[in-house]
Amino acid sequence: MTRLLHTADTHLGYRQYHSPERRRDFMTAFERVVDDAVDEGVAAVVHAGDLYHDRRPDLPDLVGTVEALSRLRDAGIPFLAVVGNHESTRHGQWLDVFESLGLAERLGDDPRRVGDAALYGLDHVPRSRRDDLDYAFAPHDAPHAALVAHGLFEPFAHADWDTSRLLAESTVDFDALLLGDNHAPGVERVGERGAWATYPGSTERASASEREGRGYNLVDVDADTAGPDGVTVRRRALDTREFVFVDVDLAPGEGVDRVVERVCQHDLADAVVVVGVTGDGDPVAPATVEEAAREAGALVARVTDDRAVETETETPDVSFADPDEAVRERVRDAGLSPAGADLDRVVRAPDVADSNVRSRAERRVRDRLDEGLAAFEGVDGPADRADDGREADEAGPADDGTDSDSGAVEADDPDRTAGVTLEDYS
Repeated sequence: MTRLLHTADTHLGYRQYHSPERRRDFMTAFERVVDDAVDEGVAAVVHAGDLYHDRRPDLPDLVGTVEALSRLRDAGIPFLAVVGNHESTRHGQWLDVFESLGLAERLGDDPRRVGDAALYGLDHVPRSRRDDLDYAFAPHDAPHAALVAHGLFEPFAHADWDTSRLLAESTVDFDALLLGDNHAPGVERVGERGAWATYPGSTERASASEREGRGYNLVDVDADTAGPDGVTVRRRALDTREFVFVDVDLAPGEGVDRVVERVCQHDLADAVVVVGVTGDGDPVAPATVEEAAREAGALVARVTDDRAVETETETPDVSFADPDEAVRERVRDAGLSPAGADLDRVVRAPDVADSNVRSRAERRVRDRLDEGLAAFEGVDGPADRADDGREADEAGPADDGTDSDSGAVEADDPDRTAGVTLEDYS
């Protein structure tokens, strides 16, 4: 029996809510994964991409990574990884730097044998370049094979990758796909052989949509059982920063006092507080609620009240939501190029988390490069610009929250018990 620890989307260096404490939380979560790997005595830690939140991590995050990976090396546990979209650079990758230091190995087309498993890697590949992939992997002599990959794969939410084609055209019969990019944990059987496809979810909440507790996967590989049935996937929870989610549905006549009352009914000590306001009540000033939450001990508080509230003028169809329509009208009149229109939609999409904007924008630009110069030339006005049918978000964890549970990842179950230490998917 060979046990692997499968993790992904650690997003080290993310200063969420502009909070230095939240930045440290992402490193702490990764360190806890490493601690668990050492305590468990796993055969390897497999990281499926987005080790970093940004392709230019700061020195403290690099130092913290080196220290964590050194603990794995000293314990005799290899760190095997692929490159995700957040950290991918045009030239050398940070993963290659760690490999040169003897702290990590970058998986690829050749098998890396770990006990009963042969592990392969597939870095993040933009959609515009996937047609060129031939899925030619070198042969192996292990009882089982697994592909570690970063992307949004079918049949999971926000998928843009044809998993069936990958499995059918691969020169290796994979028993498991160990995936990263979607921040929501999940497991499915895919392809004709019923291979396992699984996301461990992010190790810290990269967006407010990621309500479910964070964690990673333990993957057991049994040489005595052939095919995918010889692979077992279980999820283990991580103890991370407490998030308090407060949803308030205001009745007519209720307003900010009611929201503050509901928020302060919770233990907010050192928590990130996320408040959503709905209903027919009065407008709510977020600053008032956020200040009350901080006074009650919250680390960070954020309030969302997207209700459109009409003003008291006699002008019809005027509301606090109208500035958004005004922006859209100005954009329509600006005569943006197709590429410029893509970027505008990504930046203003409500369900693309801030953490995913850069990667989504870069992906759109790369997709347009194949169309030539015309995709980057402006036009005379709205009547001349075709919308080309592209959607505004392509959210997908934190792709990209979206990536995501940020955009990537709304399949969370808020009722799942976060205190469970070992949870079997099956």
